[in-house]
Amino acid sequence: MRGLYAIVDPDRCAGRDPVEVASAILRGGCALIQVRAKRMPDRERLALVRAVRARAKEHGVPFVVNDRPDLALLVDADGLHLGQDDLPIAEARRIVGRMMIGRSTHDLAQLRAAMHEGANLVGFGPVFATKSKENPDPVVGLEGLARAVRVARVPIVAIGGITEASAPGVARTGVALGAAIAAIGEARDPEQTARALHLALGGGEG
Repeated sequence: MRGLYAIVDPDRCAGRDPVEVASAILRGGCALIQVRAKRMPDRERLALVRAVRARAKEHGVPFVVNDRPDLALLVDADGLHLGQDDLPIAEARRIVGRMMIGRSTHDLAQLRAAMHEGANLVGFGPVFATKSKENPDPVVGLEGLARAVRVARVPIVAIGGITEASAPGVARTGVALGAAIAAIGEARDPEQTARALHLALGGGEG
């Protein structure tokens, strides 16, 4: 699996309907799509997750829910993504079973811990400066990302400040996927931007 790991965040959609943004991204092309809606009330979040899950299924794209194993289970998601402050993977696994679980990491110690816990894929970054997180961790850069790829025994998802211009360099480190949030959600044309990023990161045409 290679290419764009698209993350849809209602706060990073330039005021547009996140379901429509997700639909545009799926038309453009991506390897996986995730919904991240940390500040949304549960009922609204469930409706959003359910709607994007349905569209992802239409396009044959695996769908991932951020933070919430209960919502992932409710919508029959393909995966669950957990941050450093979220549930331990073993506890989440008791809820979601064999579902793919990813973990965000920011240094090699966290990466090794995530693999030891049983993560199926690991996010690593921020690779570049990012505006998608209020208190970002220190930038790891392409060299740090390449080191993570060498250490990893599971697919690595590069995250943090990835743009169409920087994507080829990210892909050359050997990562499986590159994640984008604001770069696509706030783009004038999310469909075209997703297509360009997916191709630049080594994915096929959408």
